[in-house]
Amino acid sequence: MHNGRMQESLKHLSKHPHFGPLIKMHGPPDFTRYHGKARIFTAILRSIISQQISTKAAAAIRARFLALFPKSGPTPETLLKMPVAKLRAAGLSAQKVAYMRDAAAKFKDGTINPRKFPRMSSEEIVEHLVAIKGVGVWTAHMLLIFTLERPDILPTGDLGIRKGFQKVFKLRTLPDHKRMEKLAKGWREHASVASWYLWRVIDTD
Repeated sequence: MHNGRMQESLKHLSKHPHFGPLIKMHGPPDFTRYHGKARIFTAILRSIISQQISTKAAAAIRARFLALFPKSGPTPETLLKMPVAKLRAAGLSAQKVAYMRDAAAKFKDGTINPRKFPRMSSEEIVEHLVAIKGVGVWTAHMLLIFTLERPDILPTGDLGIRKGFQKVFKLRTLPDHKRMEKLAKGWREHASVASWYLWRVIDTD
């Protein structure tokens, strides 16, 4: 995330009674261990690979998948030309291969056009991305936080975020979308950085 934006979020959140102690405990957030500067197309492919499998299994499949392409990584064109059997041999299910090929086709024909993203709102980008088979709101939110570095994303559909809210705000039950939005009112525009700390709370359990 852009350093100036990150500092602004940290300055605001450090005054918050719940986030101040978490910032002291965990230090500034590290967003680089995620997609880093991965291109949007590659980031979507990575998200598809990671669906419903462990982090370790996803890393192994991702390495085998990326090894099929030049160092610069897959493009929509090279992915569509890659034989399905080779993609399957890398450890991808038939369904994930279909999702990837759908993403490639939509990038290639301009249905998904990342050049438009800087002028689009986060809601518009989510709407744009969920047109890809296998890409839901959660995947779009991860992309907005870690690849597009939008500062105000609150992925209320993420179980880790819900558990983080429950623990940090000492709630009796897991909160729903409405409750989380209400609790986030004072720091909503800094929700991406706040989400990083909510995940840490669960990671350190």
